[in-house]
Amino acid sequence: MNAPATTELPVVVIGAGPAGLAAAAHLLDQGIEPLVLEAGNAAGAAVREWAHVRLFSTWAEVTDPAAEKLLAPTGWTRPDPDTYPSGGDWAEQYLQPLADVLGDRVRLGARVTGVSRTGRDRVVDADREQQPFVVHIAHSDGREERVFARAVIDASGTWAAPSPAGGSGLAALGERAAADRITYRVPDLKDPAVRARYAGKRTAVIGSGASAFTALAYLSDLAKSKDGAGTKGVWILRRGISGSTFGGGEADQLPARGALGLAAKAAVDEGHADAVTGFRTEAIERDTDGRLVLVGEDGRRLDPVDEVIVLTGFRPDLSFLNELRLGLDERLQAPVELAPLIDPNQHSCGTVYPHGHRELSHPEPGVYLVGMKSYGRAPTFLAMTGYEQVRSVAAALAGDTEAADRVELTLPETGVCGGAGLYDEPDTARNDESGGCCTPPTTLQIGDRPTRLP
Repeated sequence: MNAPATTELPVVVIGAGPAGLAAAAHLLDQGIEPLVLEAGNAAGAAVREWAHVRLFSTWAEVTDPAAEKLLAPTGWTRPDPDTYPSGGDWAEQYLQPLADVLGDRVRLGARVTGVSRTGRDRVVDADREQQPFVVHIAHSDGREERVFARAVIDASGTWAAPSPAGGSGLAALGERAAADRITYRVPDLKDPAVRARYAGKRTAVIGSGASAFTALAYLSDLAKSKDGAGTKGVWILRRGISGSTFGGGEADQLPARGALGLAAKAAVDEGHADAVTGFRTEAIERDTDGRLVLVGEDGRRLDPVDEVIVLTGFRPDLSFLNELRLGLDERLQAPVELAPLIDPNQHSCGTVYPHGHRELSHPEPGVYLVGMKSYGRAPTFLAMTGYEQVRSVAAALAGDTEAADRVELTLPETGVCGGAGLYDEPDTARNDESGGCCTPPTTLQIGDRPTRLP
């Protein structure tokens, strides 16, 4: 079967999450037909897996203007813009209605297994850019299919590829064997079965970002509840504790994000969690009672724990893009032009410059990684960043370079100075060189916590 002319083809969008559905809305706004391929069985499938977690961005910050324009004729009304949705709220009240409006343009249970140029593998140069893209799909019912596309926007995210506990980026020795006592997600402690798993137990939390803060806050709440007596968290940090460890606090321009870090600090201050610093996990062993013993690269052996929550970030799955010519930073696995703007080794104060199609482009024209996936292994991605990305990309694909190059977003600062890659330097040196934009957080009690970076 010969591929049709490129101009007659849709733009394939991989993933029906926030960035993917927004990309479809912007493409339609530009008069371009999208085809959204979602591996899960519902729109926002990944978001639904953390439905119990509350975002620390408000509704006003997690809905896309082009998507709202598409939804308006249906009678959809955006929830109170100043309130904080949970992941479940986001999926049910925004992502699902948006997918419904897009209709047959969204295909569920359609996992992309490969993307290439029609008749051209990665090596072949001849007439490469004149060939449409070919996308291979595995359907949930076992069928295989291929579709052709004029361009490909990969918004599949990183949720399916969590980073391991091992401090070297590899799974710790024994990590896979201990899988029955390890989770790589923030547990839903409102679920009775999950709650029973952690109540009264000693749990290690490995990680230093928003998800780790969330888990510590949840365990602290459990420890203070009637059925949670004896619950204890052990917070495993690969670096020491400094003024930025708990986030930007009151200096964070997203107040709920700052409050989350303060809640984690309260968990430590109140004795519901102990912090273990400078610990890089090398092995996970079992003691005679079946409990887990974490062993550090420096030879330290921690007291046994009952459970381990690993929240060390995520990684992009690039396997199905292997026949494309991508330009990725060797450290972050993010587009080479974007990487310097988000590199945690040197990033200061949480400021990320708005960016679009130019920073997201690759040697293979017509391919864009957007949303969480565009950040590779870098943290602190915001939904509004993804919406700006896809607005720019859609304009570029429509040939409107002026609109594609235009900056239409100002991102909030985290209030945190110094790059995460500086963890080997003395804490005092980091604080002295921070430029003074951040202040050490103070203990703050908060109630219904907005807790997740969207």
